Amino acid sequence: MRVDAESAHKTYPSILRDLACELDLDFAFLRLTDIDTRTSILVAEWPPRVGITYPDPSTLAHRDDPDPILALAATMKNVTVVSSTGDIAEHLDGSTPEGVPLVVIPLIAGGVDVGVLGFAKPAGHTWTDDELSSLRSVAALMTQLQARVDAENRSRFAATHDDLTGMSNRRALLDHLNARLEEPGCGPVAVLFLDLDQLKSLNDFLGHLTGDEYIRDVADIVREELGSEDVIARLGGDEFVVVLAGPTDECAASAAAETILKAIDGIDMPLADLRQRARIGIMMAQPGRITAERALRCADQAALIAKIGSTDNIEHFTESVRAQSELRSDVEVHLRDAIEGDDLVLYYQPEVDLGSGKITAVEALVRWQHPVRGLLPPGAFIPVAEATNLAPELGRWVLDTACRTLSEWQSTLPSLEISMRVNVSPAQLVEHDFAETVEAVLRRYGVDGPQLCLEITEVAVVKDVDRTRKTLHGLHQLGVRIAIDDFGTGYSALSQLKELEVDALKIDRSFVTDLGAGDANDLAIVESVVGLADAFGLDVIAEGVETTAAVDVLLALGCTRAQGYLISRPVPAAETLELLRAGTIEF
Repeated sequence: MRVDAESAHKTYPSILRDLACELDLDFAFLRLTDIDTRTSILVAEWPPRVGITYPDPSTLAHRDDPDPILALAATMKNVTVVSSTGDIAEHLDGSTPEGVPLVVIPLIAGGVDVGVLGFAKPAGHTWTDDELSSLRSVAALMTQLQARVDAENRSRFAATHDDLTGMSNRRALLDHLNARLEEPGCGPVAVLFLDLDQLKSLNDFLGHLTGDEYIRDVADIVREELGSEDVIARLGGDEFVVVLAGPTDECAASAAAETILKAIDGIDMPLADLRQRARIGIMMAQPGRITAERALRCADQAALIAKIGSTDNIEHFTESVRAQSELRSDVEVHLRDAIEGDDLVLYYQPEVDLGSGKITAVEALVRWQHPVRGLLPPGAFIPVAEATNLAPELGRWVLDTACRTLSEWQSTLPSLEISMRVNVSPAQLVEHDFAETVEAVLRRYGVDGPQLCLEITEVAVVKDVDRTRKTLHGLHQLGVRIAIDDFGTGYSALSQLKELEVDALKIDRSFVTDLGAGDANDLAIVESVVGLADAFGLDVIAEGVETTAAVDVLLALGCTRAQGYLISRPVPAAETLELLRAGTIEF
């Protein structure tokens, strides 16, 4: 016979009724204990009170309260006969007369009390040994029955809930979402796909226990911020999904997403310097027009796009998002083949001395000559490379190709004196043999160490300072120069600049593009970075120069080296060589 909570709760009252008739009882009750919350709830009684539904939440009692019946049941191991006092009688059902002989029987499973049975005889009556023996047998049978119910409930819960957080899992989520999308006229259903960032970093650097604790904190805070009718599920890893209750609109969905992100930002996490905590993709699903799987996939796609281009880490699914998602899928499938084949190409953006126009360096920037989509910029595939662990392989290709090209230019122009600047991903920087890889490339093409400048981001620096320090020391032993790219957008500390062997700072384009247009904040930041570089004896280069006004401000502040569209856009190797032949660029 299949036993579950519903069938058991239907059986319990009939058992109590039969016992009451057989033993001439005035009253009988059954209470079960929730071990986790240490609460006891009335699940059946005879005779039943009018208008009561069992289990009856109104009779919820905490085991730690000074209640005589519950305190007695928590410690006794056998049948006990007591005389009901006013307090006991009031607690049982509000009508049990005082002074009746009451039998209390603990239900014990695995040495733990899981509930209590109570039977009351009319005043003046006594309990016989045979009756007590019968009640012991009844208690044993009911304990076994409840054990089966608990086991099935645990199994059912495990099948539909996430182990770590206790939230609904994918199966339960899809069941709920399917039901919502089959309701006619229920209006748009808001599906919010929450993707946490930096969980891998937490797991890698602080261990999976810390990562699990962060996941639980996120689950708790999302529960607190949302309504009790909203369904929250964890799909595994760093992915959560919220289905808002009732029909809603895009504004309400966005407001809920903003609330969630703000709450997550407030969590005290070990890596406090990680700025972007999470992102959310939103799908407004129309009942009768979309399946649950498709709605979930659309929300996921929107979350992926939010990571790439959204300013507030929230993205609604649109046709544009669909097109970007298709591009991303295409990239994921074909990027490895592009790296191993001949589809990638390097463009080079010159860096000049602002006073003379002399070319001092070129930065290698990768492009993908896609057979169908044409020339793709790095933003279309580098985030995918980082997400799919192809960043080191891509980085090695760029380094090798850039050094080979520099060697070819030097053969053509023997007097050429420039630096080749190559961007290095955080994943490359923490490779234990990265310095050896660079050394092998330099030796292969006969390039001197000082002619190569590797650009690293502030994020890469703070991710693993100890490993970064060792890697940079090995590179400096080769004479390779190091620049911190996009400086001012991250969270480098002065102490880290002192510890690390860095040669230059590159001011991020976001502070340079509108320089000279009256923005006091941009001016203050650029002035601070130039002063900081001067204090540490570092070179400083400005990115994103697009106006002569920006050039004038930079020169006035003492920043003499820059790159940007005003000077030259990134161009192919052949065009770069012609620029190098001239040696200077007029702008």
